[in-house]
Amino acid sequence: MESTYQKASLSLTGTVAMGTGVMIGAGIFALTGQVAEFAGPLFPIAFLLAAVISSFSAYTYIKVSNKYPSAGGIAMILHKAYGTTTITGAAALMMAFSMIINESLVARTFGTYTLRLFDIQGDNLLVALLAVGLIVFAFLVNIAKNSVISSISTVTAVIKIGGIMIFALVALWGAGFSFQSTVTTPSTETGVTGFLAGVALAILAYKGFTTITNSGGEVKNPEKNVGRAIMISLFICLIVYMLVSYAVGAALSIEEIVAAKDYSLAEAARPAVGQYGVWFTVAIAMIATASGLLASVFAVSRMLAMLTDMNLIPHSHFGMPGTVQKHTIVYTVVLASFLAAFFDLSRIASLGAIFYLVMDIIIHWGVFRHIRSDIGANGVILICAIILDASVLTAFLIIKGSSDLPIVAIAIISVVTVFAFEKLYLSRIRAKTANSANHSHG
Repeated sequence: MESTYQKASLSLTGTVAMGTGVMIGAGIFALTGQVAEFAGPLFPIAFLLAAVISSFSAYTYIKVSNKYPSAGGIAMILHKAYGTTTITGAAALMMAFSMIINESLVARTFGTYTLRLFDIQGDNLLVALLAVGLIVFAFLVNIAKNSVISSISTVTAVIKIGGIMIFALVALWGAGFSFQSTVTTPSTETGVTGFLAGVALAILAYKGFTTITNSGGEVKNPEKNVGRAIMISLFICLIVYMLVSYAVGAALSIEEIVAAKDYSLAEAARPAVGQYGVWFTVAIAMIATASGLLASVFAVSRMLAMLTDMNLIPHSHFGMPGTVQKHTIVYTVVLASFLAAFFDLSRIASLGAIFYLVMDIIIHWGVFRHIRSDIGANGVILICAIILDASVLTAFLIIKGSSDLPIVAIAIISVVTVFAFEKLYLSRIRAKTANSANHSHG
């Protein structure tokens, strides 16, 4: 199994490109309008606070990865903390699901922005078709080699970060570098709870750094470069997100941002340079989302393969040839396609945020309880990470519970189901192991 990983196949530059590729692909295009809907005029600050919380989270991942770099990073962290237990399997599956949810979010964003080229909005069928088409394309590229994905990530990361910077500067120039609409428009949600719910969603814009952890065993000099790549990626994304959120806030009122929440960046380019600005922004969004999806499918398929190898999840070939990774790529794209076809952007983002934050809390707690002295981690920072995650998750559940109770119910039922499934699966594995041991003794 281990031989199918390509050790040292990702350079520091390639790793940073992959991390920013996942983050910027989903984050800024899909979430700007949705964060503004919750956080109101403070939505740029929500992106800033989300970066701070993500940095606390990153501390845990970096400390473990520095000592135990692995191509299945998050599964490995959970295994080190909890052993072969239900909580390890369930939390790792939740991480995998949150990444697959992220893929469907990115794919639908691609569809939504692409339709702006033809001035079409609100056509769910066309959005779903374009989203599924992009996921199939990502599948075809991902059955190629790591070097192909790494080189695509590097080229597209440069194009899209440059393009997003141009968009931000043009939008700010069109608004006379005035941030008034960001500051003076009244908030759509009341108080601290709405703001923190916005922060919870904004965290999704940064969680792509975990992609780097998942590919740790394939990074050159992983003991140094995994941590470096994570911090460089977070910093690049923070700069990009702050510029973009101020540009959108300068060009549009909060009401206009919320009205165009699924394609707010395209609308923000319109006041400055008209339809050309929309076309340019849509082109960058298409490149950003497509490359983001490529990098994410690459990472989640590796993680599912690692979980299979660790006997934490069942595996069936369904008659398919090839390696376990090839099969997990198929599972990933089928599930992402289903979500992209049947869920809208705000619901996909909500599910992703809840799954990710629950899993993140489980990881911090496990590291704090069981391996912090082994990896030399600071307990205070780990506890701070838990408190920050729990605060924004609670606020998000309160806000979503009042506005969209079914999606909160789906999330809670899904979490309970994942834990129940893992408990049943692992108890069967243990029973089989005990039986075979008895037979061998008999």
